[in-house]
Amino acid sequence: MSNIKLFQTQQVRTHWDEKEKKWYFAIVDVIEILAESTKPRDYWYRLKKRETDNGIDLSTICRQLKMISKDGKKYNTECADTENLLRIIQSIPSPKAEPFKRWLAKVGYERLEEIENPELASKRTREIYKTKGYSDEWIEKRMRSIAIRDELADEWKKRGVKERIEYAILTAEISKATFGLTPLQYKEVKGLKRQNLRDHMTDLELIFSMLGEASTTKVARAKDAKGFKENQDTARIGGKIAGNARKELEKESGENIISSENYLPEKKIGKLKGNK
Repeated sequence: MSNIKLFQTQQVRTHWDEKEKKWYFAIVDVIEILAESTKPRDYWYRLKKRETDNGIDLSTICRQLKMISKDGKKYNTECADTENLLRIIQSIPSPKAEPFKRWLAKVGYERLEEIENPELASKRTREIYKTKGYSDEWIEKRMRSIAIRDELADEWKKRGVKERIEYAILTAEISKATFGLTPLQYKEVKGLKRQNLRDHMTDLELIFSMLGEASTTKVARAKDAKGFKENQDTARIGGKIAGNARKELEKESGENIISSENYLPEKKIGKLKGNK
């Protein structure tokens, strides 16, 4: 949730730079909102060209960051921090410009509050889920799953796992052993693209996801796994523990745990494959 911010009902992809202590925002997302453009990348290209003709190079105040696109894949995306984004907004005639500026200030202020009081971040995340129509029971499981995931990520970091690509590979190993599907395949089942997979899991899917990650943490500590390769082995073991439990429940209940059910306004039902 922390990588997506909502302006009114529209999503803006963001990145918090821990070292610089500042937010970066996907420029095309902001343009799509302010210019109400169906082709924000074309608008951004024309805007840069126009400003270059006026002697201003907007590319110099941007930063390339990997962000998830609508197809679910990560691409280099031009982003700007709050100060430079305000400069860009000045070049976009829009009745939404002033409320958007106030929103930027609010996002920055809330982050400073959360640094001082981490419980506020948890509270605000709960509020966001609530406004999206999630039940209190589901929200509690989701918050617990976030805590379990953070604990596992911290454990991997202590054990020499590098961030990003190695984290993604290990996560995929747990998912394959737990559900028989990689996260990308799982998103296809649910008809998801940019959305967070776990935000669209049912109660039981969340429970088994948590079991796989909590088991992986436990096994990594027990085996004192070091580096990527050893933690890859423990990821498979942890996922298998959850996978065996899932299969046992499916056998006794006669129902599949893996579901195409999701929380999209208009559900796109994918085909359930390879989950035996």
